[in-house]
Amino acid sequence: MGRLPEAVTGIVLVEGASDSAALHAAAGLLGVDPAAEGVAILPMGGAMSVRRFVDALAPSGVRLHGLCDEGEANFFRRAGLGDDEISVCRPDLEGELLIALGTSRVEAVLARSGDLGLFRTFQRQPAQRGRDVTAQLHRFFGTTSGRKELYGRLLTAELAAHELPAPVRDALTALLGDPSGRARLG
Repeated sequence: MGRLPEAVTGIVLVEGASDSAALHAAAGLLGVDPAAEGVAILPMGGAMSVRRFVDALAPSGVRLHGLCDEGEANFFRRAGLGDDEISVCRPDLEGELLIALGTSRVEAVLARSGDLGLFRTFQRQPAQRGRDVTAQLHRFFGTTSGRKELYGRLLTAELAAHELPAPVRDALTALLGDPSGRARLG
């Protein structure tokens, strides 16, 4: 992890690259620049790494906040983060984005990205038949390396600021403060 730049006063610990991509896209929607405000978004390579990151970063005095999936929240708690220092996606980031957008808007993003045909093929697989479209989309995002990261960014960017899932918004505003007084939040 090395030494932190002096300008960093807060770090949002996220499980992986898709969470980081979504938070950066959300910051753009909210009109905030985390880096310029001294906040880093740090993917840890999985929730089980959070204790190592908290142990390494907490002594520096930097403020920490976590964004995680519901099933991973206890890792963050056991690492020493309080409930007010954790934003929990239910059930996970992809689920939050699917709920916020709805399936037709998600499919429109897939179409613009050239992946709708792949998704239609995926839907015809025996294991996917009979599942609802939301469950199929959720599974589809995890089938290819890099797809969660790509769609974490694209789906978040598709939202209006006021549509951002609460955990995504909260993970940013926890360390940046509520910039609504600066007319940034929608």
